[in-house]
Amino acid sequence: MTTMTDPPQASFRLSQLIYDTRYRSYTFQFIALMLLIALMAYLGANLVTNLAEQGQNIAFGFLAEPSGYDINQRPIEYDSQSSHLRASVVGVLNTLIVAFLGCLTATILGVIAGVLRLSPNWLVRKLMAGYVEAFRNVPVLIWILIIFTIMTAVLPSPSAFRGDTPDASMLFGSFAFTNRGIYAPLPIWEPGSSVVVLTFLASIAGAIYYRRYATKLLYDTGKLLPMGWPSLVILFVPTILIFFVMGRPISLDYPALETFNFQGGMQIRGSLIALWFALAIYTGAFIAENVRAGILAVNRGQTEAAASLGLRPGRIMNLVILPQALRVIIPPVISQYLNLTKNSSLAIAVGYMDVTGTLGGITLNQTGRAIECVLLLMLFYLTISLAISSVMNLYNKSIALKER
Repeated sequence: MTTMTDPPQASFRLSQLIYDTRYRSYTFQFIALMLLIALMAYLGANLVTNLAEQGQNIAFGFLAEPSGYDINQRPIEYDSQSSHLRASVVGVLNTLIVAFLGCLTATILGVIAGVLRLSPNWLVRKLMAGYVEAFRNVPVLIWILIIFTIMTAVLPSPSAFRGDTPDASMLFGSFAFTNRGIYAPLPIWEPGSSVVVLTFLASIAGAIYYRRYATKLLYDTGKLLPMGWPSLVILFVPTILIFFVMGRPISLDYPALETFNFQGGMQIRGSLIALWFALAIYTGAFIAENVRAGILAVNRGQTEAAASLGLRPGRIMNLVILPQALRVIIPPVISQYLNLTKNSSLAIAVGYMDVTGTLGGITLNQTGRAIECVLLLMLFYLTISLAISSVMNLYNKSIALKER
């Protein structure tokens, strides 16, 4: 009786790295990686050699020196005696603030405009088309300057709020819109305020969970739960209750007109508002086209089938069309978020001190450390871009169609 055995395995030979298709691609990739490393090493060594010949070296000790300049928009404590490192941190935070606000607003505008571009109403459809074409085909820098100029020319000066019969008045007695920016109440965080904030964040998670549960229940059983008022109740009622239980630990510091300007509260400078709205409106026009393309990619039979079941147009869009369109919409929207974040470097045109204006502007000019500053700038934009891309790709993967 003979037994079946596997044929003997041939021994590995170096020639297989080139001629064997199982290893050839890895060989070429390894060679390319080694060549890239050698090139980068050569360029780095060449840079160090040239700097040494000029009596210079790459060092980051300048970051600990006093900056010697002021920053108009400060999300954290800072003065002219603070270090260049703290000035750079302030610039980074300013960049992140305008990038977050811009991406959020651009998404809302883009979704609304993209849906309305397919509206059966001729006037609405043409107005949205005009918005998209007008903003997409004009450089964003021009829109930044236009919005900033309008704000400084149209809005009143702080002196207009003075007197018994002032030319301008505060909105709700709390908000002042001036040519220097918007003055608004500033939250004062007292002991116990963190509990209120955590409750609000938990309420947001709860509202999102409820809406997902209601949608899943609708898909599985056809039972329709209300989404509007329960979401609002989950979002606000627990936070309000905890706010009073903790003894109202969050109060407001209201702005008040003093001799020459408003004091107290917080000032949102016109440069931030102009940059924020210009980037949002400009990028929103591109996102609108992404949304329109995603909706058109969904077969029209889906809409007709949903309508035959008695669903209203709004629910058809929210429950049938957009969930399927997202797989087409999200990938190009990621690129728009990255473009908006990088376009925020145009902030210096209106005097908004982002990281390009601090680290890549005044700090670079004062210290003469151009290479170090540019390397840090590149590292920051690379890091934030990779972070945005990673988060959005995870979201895109979560909404992808699940196949067997």
